[in-house]
Amino acid sequence: MAKDNFNRKNSEKNNAKANIPKKKKSENGFFATLKFLFLLGGACLLAGFASFELYLSSLPPINNLEQFKPNIVTKIYSADGEIIKTFTAYTYQKVDLKNVPENLINALIATEDKNFYRHHGYDFTGLARSTVQNVMAGRVVQGASTLTQQLARVLFLNNERTFDRKLKELFIAARIEKTITKDQILEMYMNNVYLGAGAYGVEGAAQIYFNKHLKDCTLSELALIAGLPQAPSVYNPFNNKDLAVKRRDQVLLRMYKMRYITKDEYEKAKKEELKLTKAPSYYTTNKAPYFCDYVIKELEKLGFSETEISQGGYKITTTLDYKAQKAADEAIAKNLKNWGLNGDNNQAAVFSFSPLDGRILVYVGGKNYEKSQYDRVTQAIRPPGSSFKPIVYAAAMEKGYSPNDLIEDKPIRIGQWAPHNYGSKYRGKIPLYMALMVSSNVCAARMIKEVGIRNVIQVARSLGIDTPLEYDHTIALGSNGVKLFEFTRAYGAFANGGFVVQPYAVERVETSRGKVIYSAEKTKINHQLNKNSAAEMTAMLKKVITNGTGRAASIGKPAAGKTGTTDDNKDAYFMGYTPNIVTGVWVGNDDNTVMNKSIQGGTVPALIWKDVMQVATEPYGSIDFNYPEIELVSFSADSKYIGDDEDENTEENEQKQDNNPVENNDVMTSEDIAKQVNNLIKQQPENHTNTGVQQAPAPVIPKPISQPVHKQPQSAPVPIPMAVPEGLR
Repeated sequence: MAKDNFNRKNSEKNNAKANIPKKKKSENGFFATLKFLFLLGGACLLAGFASFELYLSSLPPINNLEQFKPNIVTKIYSADGEIIKTFTAYTYQKVDLKNVPENLINALIATEDKNFYRHHGYDFTGLARSTVQNVMAGRVVQGASTLTQQLARVLFLNNERTFDRKLKELFIAARIEKTITKDQILEMYMNNVYLGAGAYGVEGAAQIYFNKHLKDCTLSELALIAGLPQAPSVYNPFNNKDLAVKRRDQVLLRMYKMRYITKDEYEKAKKEELKLTKAPSYYTTNKAPYFCDYVIKELEKLGFSETEISQGGYKITTTLDYKAQKAADEAIAKNLKNWGLNGDNNQAAVFSFSPLDGRILVYVGGKNYEKSQYDRVTQAIRPPGSSFKPIVYAAAMEKGYSPNDLIEDKPIRIGQWAPHNYGSKYRGKIPLYMALMVSSNVCAARMIKEVGIRNVIQVARSLGIDTPLEYDHTIALGSNGVKLFEFTRAYGAFANGGFVVQPYAVERVETSRGKVIYSAEKTKINHQLNKNSAAEMTAMLKKVITNGTGRAASIGKPAAGKTGTTDDNKDAYFMGYTPNIVTGVWVGNDDNTVMNKSIQGGTVPALIWKDVMQVATEPYGSIDFNYPEIELVSFSADSKYIGDDEDENTEENEQKQDNNPVENNDVMTSEDIAKQVNNLIKQQPENHTNTGVQQAPAPVIPKPISQPVHKQPQSAPVPIPMAVPEGLR
């Protein structure tokens, strides 16, 4: 019996031991430590939030907040101190909250801050939610600023996109909440928020967009207004009606989900047609409108929003030379009128910058901004004709050719392409510099065949021409469209030792209190062309102005340049530079129709270039290029010879040889070549027609005419994005 009791007790004891849970090693080690750190971190975080909220709640109120009015006068200045644009003209009508439609209040709260009446100026829950959403999306898809924070930014803060700015926003929002009531905050916000198109406040937006008072707007119109604060320039219905409607529908859906409107009201408002009033002209001063548009785009790239630019009270100093800008405007108006180009379709553009530091000095995107805001400096893609030839010759210089090397100026066939010189005039063996000076088409074709299309495109790319270039020999004659901005930038490398400099417009931005919040750093500079190649190209292009097709552009001081005229005289260019300034000029019709045959690169564009550069270069005197001397000779024993035997014995070639005894010689002596070159230099006319296919001298500059040669259209057509010379593709 005792033994049975002992066995039973022993069994119970073992069972009890078996039921005791065993401790896991991990619980005593890493996971226990991790759990402790997690709990500690959470406690610290909660304590931090509590302390931060306690600090925000202790901030003092803002004195005289109800009487506060922000400084919304932003001015843009030229480099020489001229005010070229102001944002002082705007529509602002204060409205009392009691007169604001309930649908607009609900739309704003539903869209911008659903917890507005429950928070103290900041919403940590909303901040956490938006942070999670943005992290999951990998980009910013949801904001976290309350209406009070947005008001703080509108009234007191500037463009600084920093963590410090966000903290200031929180502090000021907390102080605003302690100063005025929620309804007063909402009223002040609705009266001061920028809503695009020069509209400040919701009443101003109603008048600008719909020509109505706010109380008369429909639910659909109120929803559109409520959707604007997020991005006024993006959702401005004058700029993009489709995006504005899409944003309006998002606001309506948000109102429906939060039960501010019924499903029937939601569906009816979505179907309502958007009827806008006429777009306003809301800038009081705009002396360089195309340039100022470029400035605003550059500021936006730097992080400034349209709202901040227009209502920030900034002083924006630019690089513009207003004296030269004014000269460009006058030169365009005068020369187009003198040559009968009086229609809205007849246009011109001028772009100048410093090849040394990138400062944009002159920027004219068209002759009349009020009639056409289309920017022909950065938007139009037009073929440059013969003014592209220097890119081909630069590729040759990079491969070791010399301006004094000899090339055959006689017909050539490359596959199915057989370019001709104007009037079928050919000169036999001439130096490369002479071929460029007289703008020989066949020499340019022979040159691109010699150096290769790929090398020419690579040089064009390295010099900053970003528009697509076709892999085709015809690009040697400027068949491929380019942008004037990029093309002028490319010529800058010839002026600056082969360095490509990125042009810029904004020099400095100051607040209304004089604090500099942006100052331009040194612009991007890349060395892309051998200095000797740049020197050789400059020596050759100086000859174009002194003895060649660009004589009309002579300004009486060292300068280099090139004319260009496309097939059927649809586009005319003059591209040129001095040691300090590069300027490109384009003249043409927006619809790519043919101009008067007398309009060539050596006429109107060259004359405009001359008028602009005489003023722009005045501060620099008559300094010459800082290059080693490049001697241009008619013949050298070291000269290479560039010829082509393929398909050259054509019937046309044989006919021209009969008419030109010099070209009948298979072998020319150095004396023959020298004599021919000297005669060409002496006989070279004032101007030269530079078409995409043909080149020829004209005896004199045609006299300007006072009346249009043909009837001009009464309204400007929509500009085409790209024009390609006929017969070159």
